[in-house]
Amino acid sequence: MPVRVLGISGSPHRHGNTETLLDAFLEGAESAGGSVEKVILKDLDYTPCRGCNACHKNGECIVKDEAPPLFDHILLVDCIAVASPIYSMGITAELKGLIDRAQYLWARKFILKTLYFTDDHVRRHKGVFISTAGLSWDNVFDAAFPAITAFFNTIGFEYYDNIIANDMDRYKGIHGHPTALLQAHSKGQELVGVITHMKSE
Repeated sequence: MPVRVLGISGSPHRHGNTETLLDAFLEGAESAGGSVEKVILKDLDYTPCRGCNACHKNGECIVKDEAPPLFDHILLVDCIAVASPIYSMGITAELKGLIDRAQYLWARKFILKTLYFTDDHVRRHKGVFISTAGLSWDNVFDAAFPAITAFFNTIGFEYYDNIIANDMDRYKGIHGHPTALLQAHSKGQELVGVITHMKSE
């Protein structure tokens, strides 16, 4: 079975810098033999977490929309690439809203103890964060990393790497960046190779 790679675009802007960088990663993964697909969060019908903690009792989210089926699918893939531009020094509302909706999985894992990922499972499931930012500051991505770390930890994926490109204002977009698209493509190839090797062990 080929390595299953899921890209999640958290940008409200279609085909912008971040989604283009995600596409380069997915193209690299596909060229290495991966089975790739992409989800556009702005096209899904889901609401933010209500904070009701009902899931702490039975591990189920009481909100019936398109978020839980997406999480069901996420748990079936080998690699997930989560993409968000930096808005106001953090990830987009679309992505943050989805991450917060994973609370029912967090409840299963940490409160009810009905969801458990072995160390080997986590090692074989890789997560990548893809992001762009207009500013040139080296620390412009720093506020995004904790939420992504928490998300990957909840869903049982190893936080493998970041594919990030800042200074988009100076480069006038991702296509003006000298290395980002090539690096994303190479990282997609690399990850499929890594996971393929693990599957053969």
